[in-house]
Amino acid sequence: MAWIALVLSGLLETAWAIALDRSAGFTRPLPSVIFAITLVLSMAGLAYALREIPVGTGYAVWVGIGATGTAAVGMLVLGESTSLPRIGCLLLVVAGVVGLKIFH
Repeated sequence: MAWIALVLSGLLETAWAIALDRSAGFTRPLPSVIFAITLVLSMAGLAYALREIPVGTGYAVWVGIGATGTAAVGMLVLGESTSLPRIGCLLLVVAGVVGLKIFH
């Protein structure tokens, strides 16, 4: 259950990062509210997961999921660069996250 909570929390990290960008410095109410809610839920899930998963592994997986998810949304939805080197770097992050899970 801890790993499921960790993965969901990482996905929520992606949501709050995108909402933060869309809030335009907290000047737009709806994205600002979405940011606050998803941030709290993401942190709560991370805290729950860290009861069973070591902090080094848990935090790295959480950040990896959030960073990769945010970059993917940026590329697929927001029109950010999709260069091969950038995609390759994201694949390295994913490989690192998978490795942390395998060698946990």
